[in-house]
Amino acid sequence: MPKHYIDKDVYTATIERLRIIFENFPKVYVAFSGGKDSSIMMHLAIKVAREMDRLPVHSMFVDLEGNYDTTLDHVKEIFDMPEVKGYWIALPIHLRNAVSQYKSQWIAWNPEEKENWIKPQPKHPTAIVDQDFFPFYRFGMEFEEFVVDFGEWFAQGKKTASIVAIRSDESLNRFRTIVNKKKIRFHDFGWTTKVSPNVYSMYPIYDWKTADVWTAVGKFGWTYNKLYDLMYLQGRTLHKMRICQPYGDDQKQGLDLFHECEPETWSRVVNRVPGANMGSLYRGNPLLGNIKAILPEDVPSWKEYVIILLSSMPRYEAAHFISKIRVFLKWWEDHEYPIDKIPDSAPVKLESAKKLPTWRRIGKTLLKNDHLCKGLTFNQTQRQHQRQQAFFEKYEEDYREYDV
Repeated sequence: MPKHYIDKDVYTATIERLRIIFENFPKVYVAFSGGKDSSIMMHLAIKVAREMDRLPVHSMFVDLEGNYDTTLDHVKEIFDMPEVKGYWIALPIHLRNAVSQYKSQWIAWNPEEKENWIKPQPKHPTAIVDQDFFPFYRFGMEFEEFVVDFGEWFAQGKKTASIVAIRSDESLNRFRTIVNKKKIRFHDFGWTTKVSPNVYSMYPIYDWKTADVWTAVGKFGWTYNKLYDLMYLQGRTLHKMRICQPYGDDQKQGLDLFHECEPETWSRVVNRVPGANMGSLYRGNPLLGNIKAILPEDVPSWKEYVIILLSSMPRYEAAHFISKIRVFLKWWEDHEYPIDKIPDSAPVKLESAKKLPTWRRIGKTLLKNDHLCKGLTFNQTQRQHQRQQAFFEKYEEDYREYDV
């Protein structure tokens, strides 16, 4: 397949994309996370908005309670800028907790757990803590659901651009977001995706590399989250520095940074999020299947190990995984792999490429507490989340017995 290159640097290309956005969309806002990518995105948007007389730049930051103090300092730094009109949102949002099987979900800013909050709710002038502020909001709604509804609320029926600072070299899923030919685009620009009736997500820095980000910060003297300096002092490479909600399926790999960079915050995290300490201790350990899944010496097969792992889980968690495994096995049965023909294991390259089913793939999914079962080629849908919640509610009394 031939490669296609643009005849300009990524900075110039991004400025052109932002001009397209501000020229064509009456309403624009930047999704801000406090990380390096959203920081340079904000600085770039301010630059173009200023030259096109579109200041202030609107921005949304969803505070998920478990942030670093340095991240919150940077959010304040950005939202204090006169060129920015921010929405600092700190409402009870439903989140995934991938470091515990006994409490696989939690709600940030849950008023019933106020005494254990990791941080107090923000008091910044842009802070939104009133649950009645947004007409669409309901207690404990999903983060992804909230983001889409916020966009429509902000749009007020007008064509709106939500600028999102994702870069395609960070993950295969982000690359797929850009190249997906089935999505609805704005004027056929690959860096755009229609996400709701009035809102397009825009990815102006999709082709930037990590080196491009830090080169821009150094060249233009832009402000950035000083947490990256602390990560550097802890020996993290540029490509290993990630700032995000740390208890998700992928993000838990950086859990240990809390007690290294902000020990005061870490003590509150351990008290607030079940399994956080174990997740930190074993984040790169075969025990959690994160590096290499190892079959215990006294277990004869991966199939047997899967049964042992499922039997050791709370019933509502086991029920969730069993339902996924059944779908997985049925799909492969329909594709010439009946259950009695599924191998116990296979060459790692074949398993990683998901070319065939194996019991080791299933076992590794359980070891990693991969609740979405991405290792079995699943993605979460809203309906699946509702079923998951139903399992949780059905077996809530069993759950309480384990919550010690």
